[in-house]
Amino acid sequence: MKKTLWTRDYTLLMTATTLGAIGGIAGNFALSFLVFDKTGSTLASALILAIQFIPGFLIPTFLAPWMDRLPRKPFLVAGDLINGVLYTAAGIYLLIRPFRYVEYFGFSFFLSCLGSFDSLAYNSIYPNLIPEGMEEKGYSVSAMLYPLMKVIMMPVAALLLETIGTANILIGQGILALAAALIESRIHLVEQNRMEGEHFSFGLWYRDLKDGFAYLREEKGLRGIYSYMAVTNGIATGYGPLMIAFFRTMPGMSSFLYALFSVAEFLGRTLGGFFCYHVEIPKKKKYGFAFFVYHVYECMDMILLWLPYPLMLLNRGICGFLGINSATMRNAAVQRYIPDAYRARLNAFEDIVILAASTIGSLAVGAIGEVVDYRICMTLCGAVTLLGCWLTIWRRRKEIQVIYES
Repeated sequence: MKKTLWTRDYTLLMTATTLGAIGGIAGNFALSFLVFDKTGSTLASALILAIQFIPGFLIPTFLAPWMDRLPRKPFLVAGDLINGVLYTAAGIYLLIRPFRYVEYFGFSFFLSCLGSFDSLAYNSIYPNLIPEGMEEKGYSVSAMLYPLMKVIMMPVAALLLETIGTANILIGQGILALAAALIESRIHLVEQNRMEGEHFSFGLWYRDLKDGFAYLREEKGLRGIYSYMAVTNGIATGYGPLMIAFFRTMPGMSSFLYALFSVAEFLGRTLGGFFCYHVEIPKKKKYGFAFFVYHVYECMDMILLWLPYPLMLLNRGICGFLGINSATMRNAAVQRYIPDAYRARLNAFEDIVILAASTIGSLAVGAIGEVVDYRICMTLCGAVTLLGCWLTIWRRRKEIQVIYES
């Protein structure tokens, strides 16, 4: 019998994920316009985004040890169920009462907490639903899904916003989330309850948290990967405002030309995803391929703003193609290597480190961009990230090779 990625349970999960992505993209699009339309303030919109950093730190730290102790499917189903109820209630609320920013601020904070909860549960259960030996195919599908749905749904969301309004979009998002929860509840997954006669307590939580750090302290390869991901994601976060400033101030550039960047990168990611799905790189070559991609990616960032515009689009397309391949390979290798009993805690640690680095990186790149030319700034930042690659991925090459070849 031919082995397939698309088992019953994996298909159910991806169906639920697709429904969630459709609703989430449309809902977030509508809400982002709602805040600005009602307040007329970019600061008010920025505060809604800034508040998301707090749950990103607190929720994974608090919940990860419990997710490693308990079955994760109930967490996943409960997250979408609560999401569905909240978004439906928010839509109905907007139909009968006027928008109030303070109330929405609190609602956004609660949704951010729920989003961190849902993301942690999803990332911890996802590897267990991929058939053995199909990890890279599974992660190539998940890596392509959201960008694909975003390209499809963004114009649809804009049309819906003009025709049915924000309130009805939120009700639709709530219904899709409830449908996702119903589908996820039908997944058959045997999970272990690791409470082992213990009771919920702060002492048990703290012991499990320390145990996770003790495991990570012995894993130099994982620490090297996490460190590089923090550096490259942290600095890349700061590129967004830098690129916008460049396209707004450089003669001959425009916001429309900047928007085409996302199209070029999407095409590259789509082609790269199909390549990764159908072509498997031999285990002995995976580390070398990843190290090569990191070099190419950082060098592409360093030269990006110095290129003629057509070559800039080609640059982003190449980065999209290579980036999805290295990300898929890395995610599959790391999740396969991590023991299931530690997965939620280590995934939470990675998320927190990247979030912290993104906060610092965006501020640092923005500060440098205030005093030097945008092109020079991006080149310097790319050089720093390249140095980070050598100090982490190359320095820990023996340990990281073990992870990629596991």
